[in-house]
Amino acid sequence: QVQLVESGGGLVQAGGSLRLSCVASGSIFSIYPMGWYRQAPGKQRELVASISSGGITNYADSVKGRFTISRDNAKNTVYLQMNSLKVEDTAVYYCIALERRYRDYVPFGSWGQGTQVTVSS
Repeated sequence: QVQLVESGGGLVQAGGSLRLSCVASGSIFSIYPMGWYRQAPGKQRELVASISSGGITNYADSVKGRFTISRDNAKNTVYLQMNSLKVEDTAVYYCIALERRYRDYVPFGSWGQGTQVTVSS
């Protein structure tokens, strides 16, 4: 199975940037779509960005134009570049493999600890 470790979170002022990294173990990383989810206290976990095995990306409306997801299969790593951060971006961010179910992507495997992103005003 694929095991994932997220890093790169921290405290940043509104308008600033962070780059999250997710390093995967396992030889099948390259065949999976990957996604970044986030969850704020009292809120449902939401899919923020996804990237297919072929590099096709999709974003939630709330982050489109500000966040960029990318992957480096040679390094077994997926990234989330977050620019122009807003207070409402504050959440724990999780990386996970995805699979298709009907018309949607759904998480595949186990959730890790995530990495905390806190944006101050």
